[in-house]
Amino acid sequence: MKYSKEEVMQYVAEEDVKFIRLAFCDVFGKQKNISIMPDELPRALEDGIAFDASAVAGFGDEKRSDLFLHPQTDTLAPLPWRPEHGRVVRMLCDITYPDGTPFECDTRNLLKKAVADAEAAGVSFSFGAEQEFYLFELDENEEKTDKPYDTAGYMDIAPEDKGENIRREICLTLEQMGISPESSHHEEGPGQNEIDFRYSDALAAADNAQTFQTVVRTVAKRNGLYADFSPKPIDGAPGNGFHINISVKPETDGKFEAMIAGILDHVRSMTAFLDPTDASYRRLGVMKAPGYVSWSHENRSQLVRIPAAVGEYRRAELRSPDPGANPYLAFALMIRAGLDGIKRGLTLPEPADFNLFHAGAEVLDRYKKLPGDLAAAKRAATKSEFIRGVLPEQIIRIFCE
Repeated sequence: MKYSKEEVMQYVAEEDVKFIRLAFCDVFGKQKNISIMPDELPRALEDGIAFDASAVAGFGDEKRSDLFLHPQTDTLAPLPWRPEHGRVVRMLCDITYPDGTPFECDTRNLLKKAVADAEAAGVSFSFGAEQEFYLFELDENEEKTDKPYDTAGYMDIAPEDKGENIRREICLTLEQMGISPESSHHEEGPGQNEIDFRYSDALAAADNAQTFQTVVRTVAKRNGLYADFSPKPIDGAPGNGFHINISVKPETDGKFEAMIAGILDHVRSMTAFLDPTDASYRRLGVMKAPGYVSWSHENRSQLVRIPAAVGEYRRAELRSPDPGANPYLAFALMIRAGLDGIKRGLTLPEPADFNLFHAGAEVLDRYKKLPGDLAAAKRAATKSEFIRGVLPEQIIRIFCE
């Protein structure tokens, strides 16, 4: 819901709100927050709240440590798992220097700028996120064990699927926060689950993806479980993907195809940001996770899949990212790559309408490979003129050095 400053103040007073969490994330997408009391809210909305940036990964050092959080009123949401009396709400924040200059490593602002540049070019992008996660049992000390919550398979149902009620609680919690999940089901791995989101604008989609992981972890812990979003929780089992669906409006003059061509053209240099850990590369190239730069209709062995849908549901699905990616950074890069493809009028290569996992070497040699490890992905990023043109040097340095 879109709130004005006055409506936020009224909501806090009428709903017995006692704590306001000012939320943001570091450059890697790890969520952070500061809690303030209602009496501090007018100051926060007017001037911002200072915090020590030197203690946040990638945000600076002791020589220039003060940054300010500016809560965005249209992101106000209750935290349903907190008490009804003395309620807790959260607002996402923009980050600035003390003089009001936007902080260059505020990835949410980077996404805002990408959206604004797309609008200036006469196009808009929409996103839908699909995140996978595993549920593991906890031991008597509430520490994660290696035992998955169940042994169910793809789209199995209860009683084999023990995660059914957990997913239900997650979806209902998200709805209480004003976030609309679209569907949920058990995935292929033991204890593996997936919840998908409805299409929305880029910023809302990234905000929801960021909030989603917090909600999942919270609900899992309340049920005596551990939610694992890492790329490869179990060797020999499917990894966790963060499949990102993207569409562009208008689609006239081949914009949809040019958008996909732009993403394919730059995906190797983007991979360090889409798959930012060493474990990411144990997932890529096996068990439906792509390893080559390719596309096709409906084919889940490819990097980009164009699902069977028409009209407003027509979209392209990028299948290489994993949940370790910062959604603001991932969406911003996809918009920039798509915009570049549209501006240059790129055309798609021929579709790879076959199963890449069963193809012979003479076929695979025709396709570029995604980086095989994190070091190779970092090298591809640092050599890329595209990456240097769309990301601040400080972020490139943080990820790649």
